[in-house]
Amino acid sequence: MLAFQAKIKITTIYKKLNRNKNIAIIISIAFLLSAMFDDWPYGFFTLLRFVVFAAMAYMAWVAYESKQGKWIWIFGFIAVIFNPFIPLYFGRGFWVIVDFMVAIFLIISIFVFKLPEKVEK
Repeated sequence: MLAFQAKIKITTIYKKLNRNKNIAIIISIAFLLSAMFDDWPYGFFTLLRFVVFAAMAYMAWVAYESKQGKWIWIFGFIAVIFNPFIPLYFGRGFWVIVDFMVAIFLIISIFVFKLPEKVEK
């Protein structure tokens, strides 16, 4: 009986993590696609860096917890690109391309990056 309850608890935890990961990704996608329009003040792009950085750091942690090595590196790399503390300075045209490519990648990752029901001990 306890094993069954533990399995339900673990399954519930991973469902919540899966939902939270999707929310973090969707918020990042919204910011990245919004950034493609020219009417934003500079403060928006600073906020975009914080949002995407935080979401990708969270995603790297989720990938680490679910023992999915390649995803740790991918999300970690994106977090470094959008790091607000030591920012990378590129031209506006380059950032539009980066934002679009990362947004497309994140859309795909919603469907490809799945959390396992069980984690090996």
